[in-house]
Amino acid sequence: MENVISLGKIVKNYYVGTVVVKALRSVSIKIDKGEYVAIMGPSGSGKSTLMNLIGCLDTPTSGQYILNGTDVSKMDDNKLAEIRNQEIGFIFQTFNLLPRYSALENVMLPMVYSGISKPDRMIRAKEVIESVGLTDRMTHKPNELSGGQRQRVAMARALVNYPSIILADEPTGNLDSKTSSDIMDVIGGIYESGNTVILVTHEEDIAQRANRIIRLFDGMIDSDTMNKKAEREEQRAKS
Repeated sequence: MENVISLGKIVKNYYVGTVVVKALRSVSIKIDKGEYVAIMGPSGSGKSTLMNLIGCLDTPTSGQYILNGTDVSKMDDNKLAEIRNQEIGFIFQTFNLLPRYSALENVMLPMVYSGISKPDRMIRAKEVIESVGLTDRMTHKPNELSGGQRQRVAMARALVNYPSIILADEPTGNLDSKTSSDIMDVIGGIYESGNTVILVTHEEDIAQRANRIIRLFDGMIDSDTMNKKAEREEQRAKS
């Protein structure tokens, strides 16, 4: 399989006055194209720092990060912004929608920075809104939508630029259990359509939906295992 993400001996230190906080300590991970991976760990384990690095929101103190064949470890902020817009679709716990824009306008926004014409932006935005089951709400503003509907808008926005990676940070953290299950079903559909999905969560039942679970502790990888369900499916496919 082709690596979409390759992290080699990643170290990330933060400085609080004269104190060095070691958030990640020589972390190495390879993620193949089309994988569904959950990243877990207690508060302070480094999972948010790791997510920020994978998402090109930050750069490592040392180590190498190869994203789709490109070394992004030492890129400046402008280059990282370009890579983010081209390669990564973000789904956040807090949705991060613009309140004055309709669902359709929120979904169209990432394409503005890609230089796509307005008619083409509208066609593509309608496609992805339909794909997440929200066709009848595309003219509504965020305050007119439920939490689950807002998260579907956020998922449509994440998909709109055909990213190679969907990075979901606690995507069900603000939702009730029924809505959480519905949202995870949509994320499962995104994975099944061919996207690489990386899910950051502290909820075991959410992580169990992924095929592989990476657990962090104290800035290091504590375990990296295939989900038993995924192993069974893989064995069944081979037999």
